[in-house]
Amino acid sequence: MAAQSSLLLKIGSKAIDFNLVEPLTAQFRSLQDIVKPKGLVLVFLCNHCPYVKHINSCLSKIATEYLDKNIGFVAINSNDVSQYPDDSPSEMAKVAKSYPFPYLYDESQDIARQYRAECTPDFFVFSGQLDLVYTGRFDASRPNTDTEVTGCDLRSALDYILDQNSPLPPQYPSIGCSIKWKR
Repeated sequence: MAAQSSLLLKIGSKAIDFNLVEPLTAQFRSLQDIVKPKGLVLVFLCNHCPYVKHINSCLSKIATEYLDKNIGFVAINSNDVSQYPDDSPSEMAKVAKSYPFPYLYDESQDIARQYRAECTPDFFVFSGQLDLVYTGRFDASRPNTDTEVTGCDLRSALDYILDQNSPLPPQYPSIGCSIKWKR
């Protein structure tokens, strides 16, 4: 499992619109369908990545907590499913049942490229005005380490958009499995 770091999209960048299928419902979802008045968390992830599996439970818990605070959440899988069939839309639909947010499929990989996503998981947190305030990791925990999974870096970013009197959170690159680009 070779780790890949994210490229860190520039803070202040505007959220990029998308219209992607949600395999669980077979419906297309756009940015406007998901954003909430206080902001948006967009995370690139996939089914097979051990880094994603490592945080899944905590991610779902945090999403449930902050959805109640008017922050939208969405996950996007951009992997090439011909290389990784475990990440196919049919398999995504099974995994999506455990998430309290939509899990979308970026078959063309265009959205991942526009966001400069490089790995899974890779987090992007936007204000209610859709300005990027955080991009990077969930927390310092990694698979097969003793570091507890807390989501503290994501939480700091979310707390910032809820109370902008707090300091802008430090930006730590995500580390995880590389997005599996089409050849």
